[in-house]
Amino acid sequence: MKIADYLTKDDITRFTAKSDFHAWRLVVGNWVLIAIVFALVASYPNPLTILLAMVLLAGRQLGLSVLMHEAGHRTLFRTPWLNDVVGQWLCAAPVFSNLPSYAKGHLEHHRKAGTHDDPDLPNYAAYPVSSESFRRKVFRDLTGQTGFKLLSAIARGASGIISTQKRESAWPFIQELIAQALLFAVLYAFGIGWAYLVWLGAFLTFFMLIIRVRQVAEHAAVPDLYDRDPRKNTRTVDAPWWQKLVFAPNGVNYHMEHHFIASVPCYRLRALREHLKAQHALDNVPVFSGYGQLLKHAVAV
Repeated sequence: MKIADYLTKDDITRFTAKSDFHAWRLVVGNWVLIAIVFALVASYPNPLTILLAMVLLAGRQLGLSVLMHEAGHRTLFRTPWLNDVVGQWLCAAPVFSNLPSYAKGHLEHHRKAGTHDDPDLPNYAAYPVSSESFRRKVFRDLTGQTGFKLLSAIARGASGIISTQKRESAWPFIQELIAQALLFAVLYAFGIGWAYLVWLGAFLTFFMLIIRVRQVAEHAAVPDLYDRDPRKNTRTVDAPWWQKLVFAPNGVNYHMEHHFIASVPCYRLRALREHLKAQHALDNVPVFSGYGQLLKHAVAV
């Protein structure tokens, strides 16, 4: 598939336009939602609200990871240095990750997606998997086994969310510790220092499961994992707002469109999808409505 078959030069200019306003809207909005969740659990501290807060915070942790991903592509902000500074301190470090290392590995995924050399293949090449296999994965995620394994890898030198990527120095790890300390300090200043454990618990459990579901949604059990056409090796999931709140914040569900043109900011991917539909570029692409339908497809009964 050639981009020029479906987009003119003017279309490409329009869809790839970056905006500091939209970038700040997403970054600030994400942190406002985090603050609201903390306020909720602080006002009504009981097992039910803590469990709900962990799910919602895990969704916001994914939201920060998505914005880190955008900054890694240098598509979040129009102002270049904001991608580096905001992307690292307000997006990557709070979720125990390092923007430069992540970006380096992720761009390699884009270069090799649809081939046997894709470095992310271990995350989804085995799908569809049996329901028993998937239940074991979910159990490891929700009991913290996956999360503790990741934190251990980060302590040993991994760059962050993708534990196989190595950071080049100890400074990124120090930045991550500073970000965690600052988050705790803010919560402590409001008299709810204990709520940091909810943030950490969400990261170690529900966030691991959400990351897994996202990986499955994007590339698992696609029409042809080893075809360079993103319509065959990548998937977009149309989902209701309440699923997007947790599993697909900041337009991350439009993943096929992202692989179609990686320079399109996340806040323009939906418009790009509508354009591709109008151009009949997606006429034969399978449609998945919601993550329940997606998991039924990727997990054998």
